[in-house]
Amino acid sequence: MEIRSKYIALLIDAENISSNYIEKIIDEANKYGTLTIRRVYGDWTTPQLNPWKNKINEFGLTPVQQYAYTTGKNSSDFTLIIDAMDILYKDKVTGFCIVTSDSDFTKLVTRLREDNMFVFGMGESKTPISLVNSCETFAYLDKMVSPEEEEVIEEKVEVKVAETTKKAKTISSITPKRRIKMELKNIIEENIEDDGWAYWSLIAALLQKKFPGFHPRNYGSNVKPLAFFEKMKEFEVKHDGTITFIKNSNTKSS
Repeated sequence: MEIRSKYIALLIDAENISSNYIEKIIDEANKYGTLTIRRVYGDWTTPQLNPWKNKINEFGLTPVQQYAYTTGKNSSDFTLIIDAMDILYKDKVTGFCIVTSDSDFTKLVTRLREDNMFVFGMGESKTPISLVNSCETFAYLDKMVSPEEEEVIEEKVEVKVAETTKKAKTISSITPKRRIKMELKNIIEENIEDDGWAYWSLIAALLQKKFPGFHPRNYGSNVKPLAFFEKMKEFEVKHDGTITFIKNSNTKSS
């Protein structure tokens, strides 16, 4: 993916994301540019956010206080959204990284992109598909950690759920691999050249646009997308110098 952004505003919803993901968050965000703004939002008077307090200095984060004025509502939503719009109008960044699994931020992401902002998201696989698809690209944090690291992440804060309500079974927004393969076949078929091959760079870009949250690690393979598909019998890959081509296995070459 082409990196368009140089100056990034990193905005983290601490009431929705575990502090144990912070190193992964910083590493992933750094791939897209310089993190000129690093803010983490929540009601810091509550004990639930104590794990985050230990990470603030270590990772150069600025905590932003937001008191809970209503019961059962993620209090950090309002301040994060207002801050994001304030940052947008000050014209100091060229991109945003929104870290949350909360669908309430979908409209914010859409609004930022309307102003030609590069917006990438991070959250867990429970993140609603509406938020995932609103971003230009999206990384599932729980798929970026090893099984050993995943066992450590235990202090996740549940939001918008009554205290008497038991945690419901989480529904993943990760697109099934079979659908990824089916759509990739269609994209290749629609963009093949006269010789039956398609440019991989074009196909990869179109696939990412259709599925912003796609990454092989979502399916247990932490490799580059090309290597992921190259191992599948449904596709064939060839290299011509620095150019890579792909085709469906049942596509005949001229």
